[in-house]
Amino acid sequence: MKRPLTLRGRLALMALATSALWIGVLTTVFNIALDKRLHGQADDVLRTRAEAVAATVDVRPDGRLVVRAPTEDRALDAGVWIFQGGTVVEKPPTAPAGLEAQAARLAGRRETFADAEGPGSWRLYAFPVDAPARQGHTPTQAGTVVSSVSLDPYRSTADTALIGSIALAVFLLATIYLLTRLVVRRALRPVAAMSEQATRWSAAGAPERFGAQGRPAELAAFATSLDALLDRLAAVLRHEQQQAAELSHELRTPLARIAAETEWLTGRPRSAEQQETSLEAIAGAAATMQQICDSLLSEVRTRSAQTPGRSRFSDIAHRLAERNAALFPDAPPVTVAAGSSTPGSAPEVSIGVSEDVAERILTPLLDNARRYAAHSVTLTCEARAGEVTVYVSDDGPGVPEDFVASLFEPGRRARPEDGHDGAGLGLALARRLARAAGGDIALDTAAPGARFVVTFPAG
Repeated sequence: MKRPLTLRGRLALMALATSALWIGVLTTVFNIALDKRLHGQADDVLRTRAEAVAATVDVRPDGRLVVRAPTEDRALDAGVWIFQGGTVVEKPPTAPAGLEAQAARLAGRRETFADAEGPGSWRLYAFPVDAPARQGHTPTQAGTVVSSVSLDPYRSTADTALIGSIALAVFLLATIYLLTRLVVRRALRPVAAMSEQATRWSAAGAPERFGAQGRPAELAAFATSLDALLDRLAAVLRHEQQQAAELSHELRTPLARIAAETEWLTGRPRSAEQQETSLEAIAGAAATMQQICDSLLSEVRTRSAQTPGRSRFSDIAHRLAERNAALFPDAPPVTVAAGSSTPGSAPEVSIGVSEDVAERILTPLLDNARRYAAHSVTLTCEARAGEVTVYVSDDGPGVPEDFVASLFEPGRRARPEDGHDGAGLGLALARRLARAAGGDIALDTAAPGARFVVTFPAG
């Protein structure tokens, strides 16, 4: 099974491919330019030789060509033919077989370059020799000088340059690949170290953070992202620990009551009335445990839900009022009001949470109001731009001033001696549930009695 390429390997291959493209283009351009340059040099040599030999040729009045003896007789030795028409006047003492026939094909032509194949590769050039022009007449071509040069040295130079450039390109590519891997390794080393450190910190719940100061821009952004991720993990861990502690603390009281009632029932024979009272206490404690678990699970579901749901305030308010009247007939009744000064009817206001979540948010507030109210508990709803505000008010003594700051802290009770079996988690759970649903709960300290302000997103 093939191992997948690492990021370092992929980056090195990308750099190698890009470099190969550019080096290949540059090598091709270099060799094409060199080949063109060598051909130009060969043509210059041919032209120079032909012109030098043509300078030694005289045209007689009868049209015959006469070659003067040059001071240096190397021009003809270098492979130059002199033709008058199609007849060879002068030719080099040595020439490859078949090359003279190809040179003869250029006799009588004007300036022309041609390639010839023989034993090797040759380049030919035809240069015209004109007779002196008479007055009023166009010069006529009396002969042709054909020079030749072997292209083998030039091609050898081009081949050597091609091989050298390819070898240089391969060397450069290998060097670039190795340097890229080295540079990428050194560049990714801090990233790998930060990732390993973040893994250790997240596993141990350590409070250390990287920070963005003193780092390059890319690593600063990476460090900021890792710090944000570690903060979220730490928040989730704290929340889970707090939730577990609250669940354990909240369930402790009803469990203790169930255990005590069960022990009291089995300790000695009880009358039917005593058994019924104990069973009712056990059932009540079990119902309390179920409500606690449902509230905590509702918070978790609301916090992770994709859609918050929708409900009508009138349906929720009347259902809570009827439930309060049925369960607590001797307690002050819950009155549903349309506004802060118009009791008697509930407005048709939509709330952006489900009925179950809204009830679990309002129930602890109504329980608290019922417990301390003197004569009445009021539910009031007002709709504003983008949100719905519900007021839960009672005419009781209100929240003690020294307890306002810790009102929503879990496990805190204003009056532990009042005899009810709660553990002081109702308001804390209600606020957390409201915030998870996009709202909040606050205490209106300026209102008489106790007045809680609950905000919901509009439906």
